[in-house]
Amino acid sequence: MKIDHLAIWTENLEATKDFYVKYFDMLCGEKYTNEVKRFTSYFLSFKDSSTRIELMHRPDIAADANTKSLTQGLTHFAISVGSKEVVNSLTEKLRADMHTIQSEPRTTGDGYYESVVLDPEGNLVEITA
Repeated sequence: MKIDHLAIWTENLEATKDFYVKYFDMLCGEKYTNEVKRFTSYFLSFKDSSTRIELMHRPDIAADANTKSLTQGLTHFAISVGSKEVVNSLTEKLRADMHTIQSEPRTTGDGYYESVVLDPEGNLVEITA
């Protein structure tokens, strides 16, 4: 068994897609549109993995007013970039581009080297070595 994909509702589908393509070198499939349901989506994939992220938008889906990481349900997901050096350099690139760094690069109590950034929708993304 494996995780096939994670799905994320977005307010700004294009900006969120661009974020993952630019910073995590993800490949983007064609935009899917269902006019009847007013639904649009993209599937993003990594070059070396079959795990994907589905970004979805529908204008009637409201954002949760609560802080996303402090509610029940999915808190974050992690993207492994392969080394501490890449964690550090990607974190600095995201900072320079004015993205919110939630947690600076560090070794966690459970042994991960990581930083945490907010994507354009406020989702927590751990960047791990």
